[in-house]
Amino acid sequence: MKKYFLTIAVVAMGVFTATAQENPNAPVIEFEATTIDYGTIEQGADGRREFVFSNSGQEPLVIKNAKGSCGCTVPTWSKNPLASGESGSIKVKYDTRRIGAFVKYVTVTSNAKNKNVRLTIKGTVNKKAVEPKASLEPEKSKVAR
Repeated sequence: MKKYFLTIAVVAMGVFTATAQENPNAPVIEFEATTIDYGTIEQGADGRREFVFSNSGQEPLVIKNAKGSCGCTVPTWSKNPLASGESGSIKVKYDTRRIGAFVKYVTVTSNAKNKNVRLTIKGTVNKKAVEPKASLEPEKSKVAR
C-alpha cells in the first residue's frame, strides 16, 4: 500500500513539474555588482554603501524583503514597484564601530525570476588612531644656572 501511494506521489510531482510553466514576462533583477568591498576603513567611518539594480523583465519588479545576515548590516529599499527598464538601489549600512575583518550578506527576495539574490559586503575596520591630548599647562622654560 505504501508503495502504491509513493508511486502516485512521484507521478503527481512529475505531472505538476512538467505542466508548470515559467512566466516569460516575469521581472528580472540585475545588479551592477553583487559584492561591495569597503577595503580598509577606520573605526567610525561612514558604513553606507549602495547596490544598484535594474529590472530587465517585462513586468513590474517588487522587492519583497532585504535581510542582513546580522544586526550590524541594515538594508533599506523602496517598496514601490519598478517598471521594466527602471533602476533602483538597495542601501546597506554596516556598523563600523566593530573592529576587524568582516564579510556580511544581504538576502534580497523579490517577485523576479531570480527570486533570491545574495549580496555581499566585505572589508576591514581598523581601530581609530588615538590623538594625543594637548597639555593645557604652559611649557616651563629651563633656567640656566
